Amino acid sequence: MEKKKVVLAFSGGLDTSYCAIYLAKEMGLEVHAALANTGGFSAEELAKIEKRAYDLGVKSYVALDVTQDYYNTAIKYMIFGNVLKNATYPISVSSERMSQATAIAKYAEQIGADYLCHGSTGAGNDQVRFDMVFNIIAPEIEVIALIREKRLSREEEISYLRSHGVDFDFKKAEYSINQGIWGTSVGGKETLTSSETLPEEAYPSQLKETQPRRVTLTFEKGEFVALDGKRFDDRIAAIQALQAIASRYAIGRDMHIGDTIIGIKGRVGFEAAAPMVIIKAHHMLEKHTLTKWQLFWKDQIAAFYGNYLHEGQYYDPVMRDMEAMLESSQRTVSGDVYVDLHPYRFVVVGIKSEHDLMSNAFGAYGETMSDWTSDDVKGFGKIFGNQNKIWYKVNKGMK
Repeated sequence: MEKKKVVLAFSGGLDTSYCAIYLAKEMGLEVHAALANTGGFSAEELAKIEKRAYDLGVKSYVALDVTQDYYNTAIKYMIFGNVLKNATYPISVSSERMSQATAIAKYAEQIGADYLCHGSTGAGNDQVRFDMVFNIIAPEIEVIALIREKRLSREEEISYLRSHGVDFDFKKAEYSINQGIWGTSVGGKETLTSSETLPEEAYPSQLKETQPRRVTLTFEKGEFVALDGKRFDDRIAAIQALQAIASRYAIGRDMHIGDTIIGIKGRVGFEAAAPMVIIKAHHMLEKHTLTKWQLFWKDQIAAFYGNYLHEGQYYDPVMRDMEAMLESSQRTVSGDVYVDLHPYRFVVVGIKSEHDLMSNAFGAYGETMSDWTSDDVKGFGKIFGNQNKIWYKVNKGMK
């Protein structure tokens, strides 16, 4: 009798290693491991994960490169919207899950899988993200979440693997690090409290440069396309080039506190040198090239967009509507932005753009006026405040 197929969203960690063995040994399934790489793995790391998969006895293993898809469907719009959840967090790791889950679900359909499996626990956000995307992309394929369903402890998983001759080094690191192209999250005993912060050694990128350095970021219609005059046709390569420089200054660190999808508060540290520099530089350029109402409505849309993306609602049609607005707003967001990098901080110095609305030709704030007279301003002041003036005349005594 032919075995039924299961595609396992595989990372090579403890949870998915347990799943690989259990699905084959206890459930009698043919296991096909799939890793969706959004740019957070090196070639060496990918090779190690592949070896581990086959050591665990999977029928096949595939590494799906979804880096460009991740940029085109998420990162680009997070830059357009200057998305920072709770005005702090650039939605680093959570935004990857949509591209990862989508690629794995499509792969499962491609090979005719009967089941999809992920290694999420029942206490976090990822279980919801994976479940939703799997059910939307491949509704005919049953979803298995072994760790959640069996409520397994770490010790139980290790014991089970050892009983099947698997004895990888699953020693729990003091800090949980999840690295990606749009930032790295760092969790530890400190992030489980409300009062402590992460120590210096917890961050993967340590301070290596102490001399200030100025970098020039070039944007075209809102996209980061060049660094210090060097153009990148590959937008991911541009981000990586900036990250290689900015991370040496140990910048982009902070602590994010937010509401999880399942309703509890969560706290996590992160470092995101390139994303934070890009977002702040892009925002500065927008302040010069967009009108006040463009900026205002973009802020409203971007806050909702970022939160919905974080909660795994990428496939809601309203997201396409908001992306259309964000993209339209970027027509004039082109130019150079100058940023000074310092140890643990950076300063957005200024911009140069042919679309700069701050031009002396139209007057200098607090100094000169060019296109209007004092009488024009006097009349405008009367008209602009006329509605309020009428209200207070009608409603006397309510000032």
